[in-house]
Amino acid sequence: GGDKRLGKGEYHLTAHVCVFSPDGRMIVQRRAEFKALWGGLWDISASGSVLAGESTGEGAQRELYEELGIKADLKDEQPRATFYHENCISDYYVVRAEVPLEAVRLQKSEVAEVGYATRDEILAMIDDGRFIPYKKSFIDMMFDMNEAKDRNMFKL
Repeated sequence: GGDKRLGKGEYHLTAHVCVFSPDGRMIVQRRAEFKALWGGLWDISASGSVLAGESTGEGAQRELYEELGIKADLKDEQPRATFYHENCISDYYVVRAEVPLEAVRLQKSEVAEVGYATRDEILAMIDDGRFIPYKKSFIDMMFDMNEAKDRNMFKL
């Protein structure tokens, strides 16, 4: 309850995680149908609000475990990208892990199903309205950041 509006200089903090398989596919989740925002649409691996007293790494780690049952140690990780938009700061983490889908445990109140998708599959799902309408350049950037984890992101 209470007034959720934020004052000047106050921000809502969110944490987002893109989990990639060693072969470069992203774990994607389909949001529960009854979710008010983007219900039934496919989304990146996990995301949510950061709780008071948590770092965004801790929030990302908690959301990934709550939504998909995937354990990752992100407490001391730095986000790969931070976006500032109206009264909201969103930190994005990129994780590479071998996660068999049968090991994923869905939080039914949040997640309807889970799968792996390539960059091209996600871009096609954005086109046909099955994926949250992220900017395609953002999806490209997450895939590029995963590929850059092994080498310098900037070709100098």
